[in-house]
Amino acid sequence: MTPAELDHDHAAARPVIPSGKVHRGRMSYHAGLAAEELVADHFLRKGRVIAARRWRGNRGELDLVVQHGDALVFVEVKQSRDFDTALSHVTPAQVRRLYATAEEYLGTLENGALIDVRFDVALVDGQGALKVLENAFGHVF
Repeated sequence: MTPAELDHDHAAARPVIPSGKVHRGRMSYHAGLAAEELVADHFLRKGRVIAARRWRGNRGELDLVVQHGDALVFVEVKQSRDFDTALSHVTPAQVRRLYATAEEYLGTLENGALIDVRFDVALVDGQGALKVLENAFGHVF
């Protein structure tokens, strides 16, 4: 084998280091998963039941669906370096998608149209502190 062929074989065996953008995307993804786990633990400690995690429908995804007595709480989890930045990631378009996805989720339940619902936003900062904004959008649909 020639030196050039050896170099080629070694290059093929080297791990691929993701670009900065890909690396940041993976970091954000894992930070989001950790934030969702933190929020789920918060609700579990309060005696709530997690009805669904990362439920995906045709209209979007629900981070957490929490049983609160006879009602359901749809929880959108946002993680960023601080609470204000995390909250700024909740856009009007996203709120519309959340409503549509929640409606789709309720359609899978036997009495879904009769269930009381609430929408909370759970904010997680860069140090892992948690703030839950109950009834974050001010009304139910």
